[in-house]
Amino acid sequence: MDVRLSGTGGGDGTPADGKCNVPRPGSGRRRTSKKTRSKKGRRRKRRRSKKRKTSKTPPYLPPEAEEGNIEYKLKLVNPTQYRFEHLATQLKWRLQEGRGEAVYQIGVEDNGLLVGLSEGEMRASLKTLRRMAEKVGADITLLREREVDYDLERNCKKIAEVLVRKVPDDQQFLDLRVAVLGNVDSGKSTLLGVLTQGELDNGRGRARLNLFRHLHEIQTGRTSSISFEILGFTSKGEVVNYSDSRTAEEICESSSKMITFIDLAGHHKYLKTTIFGLTSYCPDFAMLVVSANTGIVGTTREHLGLAMALKVPIFIVVSKVDLCARSTVERTVRQLEHVLKLPGCNKVPMVVACPDDAVTAAQQFAQSSSITPIFTLSSVSGENLDLVKVFFNILPPLSNSKEQEELMQQLTEFQVDEIYTVPDVGTVVGGTLYSGVCCEGDRLVVGPTDEGRFLKLKVGSIQRNRSTCRVLRAGQAATLALGNFDRSLLRKGMVMVSPKMNPTICWQFEAAIVLLFHAKTFRRGFQVTVHVGNIRQTATVDCLHGKEELRTGERAVVCFRFIKHPEYLRMGAKLLFREGVTKGIGHVTSLLPNTHDQNHTHDQNQREMDREK
Repeated sequence: MDVRLSGTGGGDGTPADGKCNVPRPGSGRRRTSKKTRSKKGRRRKRRRSKKRKTSKTPPYLPPEAEEGNIEYKLKLVNPTQYRFEHLATQLKWRLQEGRGEAVYQIGVEDNGLLVGLSEGEMRASLKTLRRMAEKVGADITLLREREVDYDLERNCKKIAEVLVRKVPDDQQFLDLRVAVLGNVDSGKSTLLGVLTQGELDNGRGRARLNLFRHLHEIQTGRTSSISFEILGFTSKGEVVNYSDSRTAEEICESSSKMITFIDLAGHHKYLKTTIFGLTSYCPDFAMLVVSANTGIVGTTREHLGLAMALKVPIFIVVSKVDLCARSTVERTVRQLEHVLKLPGCNKVPMVVACPDDAVTAAQQFAQSSSITPIFTLSSVSGENLDLVKVFFNILPPLSNSKEQEELMQQLTEFQVDEIYTVPDVGTVVGGTLYSGVCCEGDRLVVGPTDEGRFLKLKVGSIQRNRSTCRVLRAGQAATLALGNFDRSLLRKGMVMVSPKMNPTICWQFEAAIVLLFHAKTFRRGFQVTVHVGNIRQTATVDCLHGKEELRTGERAVVCFRFIKHPEYLRMGAKLLFREGVTKGIGHVTSLLPNTHDQNHTHDQNQREMDREK
């Protein structure tokens, strides 16, 4: 055969080395299979690496704290009698720390590692926990179960989260106060009516009628005063409200936990009433209601700012989701998330979409002030109303038993927020016991009057949440009957204190303030309305230390002087002042009683006490 060779290759296209590189049968298919194999190999490696990552990093909870009401238990299977007694004592301690509530994490080690238990072990552990609860007079509620599958074993292991709640004894239920904020017509009163009455709204405001106190509120549909509503939960977590025609007294008797809602006004012209409700009634939490179809409008931002200035933890409820499309609701939620993340707020929004989210939100909300749960619901269709009830049921108190015990050891101090005249009872005052213990028959002094004096009185009967109560403890709100004491001598902002306290009054005080907003300059001689606790009075700026004037965003120590009558103040009390568009916050740093007035008042009080002796 004649084969031609040229410089680079044959004329037929063969290479110059004379070798004929004809592809062997099937070689092309082998190259394709190599590529396929390499792709499959890469996928397998990725899967293996993911499995390794999940197996190397098991989920953790924060390590168990020695104090607080949360307890981790790996398992509670067939304990000995000695061990059982120790566990019951431990449960009693956790209940005391949580003021009647404790949360047990079953299947979790003390360092927070989620180990999990088999079905049999979990059943035995829950049975033991139920026996422990019965021994200390409590009930348990299974909040949720979660599967632990990070080790990819075929055996399904679970962890359980259990709420233990003490059965009420001698009317000592856990009471949380929730202030309800939001713009006018956002659905605040309607939502409270649905929660506390147990019936859905008809879309025209029927549910809110029982909450209104005045005729003009019923006619306009707008809240102008402060009203209180209660929602109870049994030791097993069941809702107790007026749906079964219960009276307030029956609700209190059958509830282990009470949520007292403080319904505040949304209209701007009632802003002073809203501020008084926030500063005077000392709410534990604030619920900001936003209408889904209008979004953040009107006083919404102002109410959010007030709650943050007073350091009241806040969560948000987006109402009226039945009136608008899903896209509109999502837009309102995005708008809220944007505002909460701004530098002035620095909050972490958490949208609650299922019962598991509600449990997590309630626990994290109480532990961290930056977490802000967001609920979307309807008072007409009832959509997601159960999530809010789950949230309220699990929501723990902010203060522990130790802090309350310390307050109870102090002398009695009761803030006067409301004054009534009740037929056949006489003068009645409503308010909050700031410190100490108050019992029926206690003798206290009330003041200061316009002349700066304190008057003696005797406490008759006590009612808490509309039911009779014999002993009032620090942090609890109640009404006290004062018999035939002259109502004209009382006013909002007074205090009822123990005679042993020898209370002092002041006309002047100094406060470290931050000017949030002012149109021009804030200087000496400017008059503002000052809110300190249950006190609301006009005060004049006497001087600014180290500065001639203040502008928006600046800080200073300012001396204020009351213009009408002296007041009883506490060091460190939170302060909020306003006048038109001017707003500022701060805290009281020192009291500057007028020497002449103080000596005159002290001598007058002493003479009256000696005369009565």
